[in-house]
Amino acid sequence: MRYKKLGNSEIEISVVGLGAWAIGGDSNWGESDDNMSIRTIHEAYDLGITLVDTAPAYGLGHSEEVVGKALKGRRSDFVLETKCGLVWDGGDGSVLMSRDGVTLLRNLSAKSLRKQIEESLSRLDTDYIDIFVTHWQSIPPFKYAIEETMGALNEFVKEGKIRAIGISNVTPEEVDEYCKYGTISLIQQKFSMLDRTHEKTLMPKAKEHGLTFQAYSPLERGILTGKVTMDTPIKGIAKKGIKWFELENRAKVLAVLDKFEPICKKYNCSLTNLAIAWTAAQMDNMNVLCGARKVDQVADNAKGGDIVLEQVDLDFINNAVAPLIAE
Repeated sequence: MRYKKLGNSEIEISVVGLGAWAIGGDSNWGESDDNMSIRTIHEAYDLGITLVDTAPAYGLGHSEEVVGKALKGRRSDFVLETKCGLVWDGGDGSVLMSRDGVTLLRNLSAKSLRKQIEESLSRLDTDYIDIFVTHWQSIPPFKYAIEETMGALNEFVKEGKIRAIGISNVTPEEVDEYCKYGTISLIQQKFSMLDRTHEKTLMPKAKEHGLTFQAYSPLERGILTGKVTMDTPIKGIAKKGIKWFELENRAKVLAVLDKFEPICKKYNCSLTNLAIAWTAAQMDNMNVLCGARKVDQVADNAKGGDIVLEQVDLDFINNAVAPLIAE
């Protein structure tokens, strides 16, 4: 596993991070085995993955609780990342979505953030969070000024409750605004070889401000692993919402993946490894966040952090997927 500095901070993170969304086990992903999830987190560390990302909204607090149990007694081994900005207690906030009998609301007010961080610290059973990320940005009718949000986050840094601040699902203009009011270390955004929406917008912003770009869903919820066939049933909201799982698009993706077989043989790697390695190569300060809740999944993800692809192979992959992303 390779390691890099988080933004301009002194925190060192593994190139591949473990995403704990599925560990929450809600309707997005289906039932999860907590004991297996804990073993997966421990295996991740043994394989060199030190960064673990979770969020209160993942399983309505359950993912944080499981991560907290996994890190018990070995907290200093890990770089712990969780998020803020989504609540479901019936208070104020702009609606994000409704699922599992609750409505998730966006709220990045200073008052709400104080309550949110204390709840996350309690669920995670820790005194501090390494990276605290604004999960979804506030919007009308409950839109709060970034200055107010950053004021609260800066206080948490002074209090020792968090070590670094990250932002997710943002616009380039919001990145500039956040950086006006304090030190930001990370942008977390969806990015994969099939979704390069932010390649010419947020990635340059990350470079401009010296931030780590953390790509989530680099495997497109599993379609790029090669483990999905035309007959694979798709379960859970998270996958059903991805256009690549539609049968017509799935056939096109699988045809492209077949073209990567010679590259996989060259590097003695799986398609999962290849997709992760490709993502890591897109920027010097790139972190690749890969979800897993089973030991074999995290083992496959970890190997992707060891592979450095030659330019000729990066070019081949780019040319192969170009027709797909042009549609």
